[in-house]
Amino acid sequence: MRRTDSGDAAGSNWLLSVIVTEPQFLRDTRASYDILAEDYAEWARPELAVKPLDRAMLGGFAELVHAAGSGPVADIGCGPGRITVHLAELGLSAFGIDLSPAMVAVARRSYPRLWFGVGSMTALGLADGKLGGVVAWYSIIHVPRRLLPDVMAELNRVLAPGGYLQLAFQVGDGLLHLDDALQHRISLDFYRLRMDDASALLTQAGFDVRATMLREPDDNPAFPERTPQGFVLARKHGSRG
Repeated sequence: MRRTDSGDAAGSNWLLSVIVTEPQFLRDTRASYDILAEDYAEWARPELAVKPLDRAMLGGFAELVHAAGSGPVADIGCGPGRITVHLAELGLSAFGIDLSPAMVAVARRSYPRLWFGVGSMTALGLADGKLGGVVAWYSIIHVPRRLLPDVMAELNRVLAPGGYLQLAFQVGDGLLHLDDALQHRISLDFYRLRMDDASALLTQAGFDVRATMLREPDDNPAFPERTPQGFVLARKHGSRG
């Protein structure tokens, strides 16, 4: 079919509308992690190996997903793929989604046997109720508080009944803004969240909170932490028929 000038104009206007209406925090987060991708991947690669309590939460999550006999697991906000590959090594059928195309490129290069794609946790583009598990490992930290109910609802939507969600985040109140990291100029916001608030958001979104852990800041000089770290494991209401 031949495209007319008016059709081309309409298509251009639609694309411009999408770009303009995308929330600023998504644009800033994407741009910042595109800049950081290569150096962040190298910095973060050994982090999980020196954090046994973090690994324990992921190990428990993996066992529960296995026991439920559910579907694949999505690592949402996967970055360079280090958590995705850890989940795969725990025996899960894991794949990763990240907002940053540069991060996804690093993940694909580093772990070519796994699938990684570009996407946003505000609108995942995944089918309803097909996943056995979702991990959001320090990815909700860039979402403004007022939008977290919508994000939790989206994570619930893609999970099968009885599927599990594992969150990790920094605990506290307020906002930390960074203009530089790893010797790069960026613009990145980090939103703290209280444990009780995280549990309340999950409950409102249709989850049963199954376990929580509050870990004090790690004193490892390679991975300094400013705040306590929070981990919440939740399960979507219902069960597979």
